[in-house]
Amino acid sequence: MGRTRILILGGTAESRRLGEALAPRTDLDIVLSLAGRTIDPAPQPVPMRSGGFGGAEGLARYLRDEAIDLLIDATHPFAARISANAAEAAALSGIAAFALRRPYWVPAEGDRWRSVQSVSKAIAALGPSPLQVFLAIGRQEAYQANAAPIHHYWVRSVDPVEPPLTVPNVTYIHAKGPFRLEDELAMLRQHSIDVIVTKNSGGSATYAKIEAARQLGVEVIMIERAAADDMAAVETVEDALRRIDHLAASLMKRGV
Repeated sequence: MGRTRILILGGTAESRRLGEALAPRTDLDIVLSLAGRTIDPAPQPVPMRSGGFGGAEGLARYLRDEAIDLLIDATHPFAARISANAAEAAALSGIAAFALRRPYWVPAEGDRWRSVQSVSKAIAALGPSPLQVFLAIGRQEAYQANAAPIHHYWVRSVDPVEPPLTVPNVTYIHAKGPFRLEDELAMLRQHSIDVIVTKNSGGSATYAKIEAARQLGVEVIMIERAAADDMAAVETVEDALRRIDHLAASLMKRGV
């Protein structure tokens, strides 16, 4: 009987932690797939592939060709297209699948949040008066700030924003989390930030800016997640490991 073959769609801290936990297992054959959007991704603890699959049908074909037994979607909570493709591919190929989705943030006492449903609506919500804006949404959609050139933007991303924004006042900050509260407080004070625009990604790696905003009374325009796909989900790596054990045991009983 062969080992249970698992494909993890990754790119998050949780996917790396899951890979680390599974790497020593001799009963599993793991492949971690990255979308290839990060220029210099960190080394991974299990065999890795990079790049897309060609949509849901391409992913389903890969799952069949590679005899994958279990698909785990551990991508970023805002990677909606990838997640939708994963759910469809699992259905097309008839294999077991689940998502590892970190819980979203919820406002605490003292937070000044305005919730919106998209990056474009977040930029529009900045209003007509010039503001110092900390744009913490990654580089893929930063270009949407071009629609409101009146503001000064401080754009933080892991990799450079290409092409650069066309707004007259923009400063780029290249950094990778996790971020410390004291550093976020210093950054917000140093640049006299009026408002933070961010996505409700959840997790602890980038939460310090939310805590810092709360302490300083800085407004946060929070881009909320779209409705989840139909794939079953767990919220922690520990829950994912338990589900993997259960599914692997079921596959062994069936002689797969």
